[in-house]
Amino acid sequence: MAISFKYWDDCLDPEDMQLMWADPHVSKEWVDAGEGPGQKVHLSRDPDGEAYLTQTEMMAVAAITVHRHFKSQLDPYMIGALAEIASGRRLFVDNYDRKTKEIKAGIMQVTIEVAQWLGRELGYKYYDIEEDANLLYWPFVNVYFGAAYAKWLFSCDDKERTEEFVVRAYKGGKKKAVHKSTSPIFQRYLYVKEALLSMRQPESFNDLTPNLLANSSSTEGQLIYWDSKVSEVDMDAMWSQSDVIKEWTKSGERRGNVRFSHDSKRRPYLSRVEVKEALAALAEAYLGGPENVSLQETGPFWNKFLEALRLYQDPKKYASPCC
Repeated sequence: MAISFKYWDDCLDPEDMQLMWADPHVSKEWVDAGEGPGQKVHLSRDPDGEAYLTQTEMMAVAAITVHRHFKSQLDPYMIGALAEIASGRRLFVDNYDRKTKEIKAGIMQVTIEVAQWLGRELGYKYYDIEEDANLLYWPFVNVYFGAAYAKWLFSCDDKERTEEFVVRAYKGGKKKAVHKSTSPIFQRYLYVKEALLSMRQPESFNDLTPNLLANSSSTEGQLIYWDSKVSEVDMDAMWSQSDVIKEWTKSGERRGNVRFSHDSKRRPYLSRVEVKEALAALAEAYLGGPENVSLQETGPFWNKFLEALRLYQDPKKYASPCC
């Protein structure tokens, strides 16, 4: 194994350590284990010496990650249960996939190839692993990409997927998601998820929200939703466009929770498809008059606008929003 950490502080940003300490369940567990604020916190080790996250730590990481990047889109208990069935919450476990010839790494068993694909193609660039792949072993980084992949599975192949499909596909592969061989995976997942719920109720995470998490990242890195900036009528109009549906569905967006795209510096921007459709009504109103906002009546003006728009070049391949 090429990488290992002894302390939490070796694999967490300072602000994330503050968030972990701010969770009363985590801080109690750490203090009871002899750890103290201002000192490096030891990672837990099993009898074989392998580092792992306790269930308390795992749920805190899952809750923080979901609230920060996937609010109202994913369930932290789902992420916690996936980590349990994927790796037993072990930090540095590697598994070689003979079929894909890729190595599944870390808590969520994410391959570097999948993580890079999520960043390049779907815009998940909150953590940059292009230059340092070892970051994938950091708890928050691994859970971030694992959660992003789970979110993508919910709408893969342009279909709305069930929780059972996602869980079975995550662990057993997409092709075997409906095969009888992956049925036990979902049963174990349900058992683990129920155990996590009995251990800690969702309300107990309120101590982490909203102020602590709202201040845990810069304004540039915070998630911004189309739905909070655009009227319901205009959002319906966007969803009615086939190009928009294709792009948003590919990036795992859902009605009511559509994220803006972000560049490598976490600044929001519009893809070319979004620019085209967002400006459509505006161009029609401007060129033909607000009382004639109709593609049929203002078609010639709109065609001229499209010709001009083709000169606009998106600086990068269409990216779905970063988290």
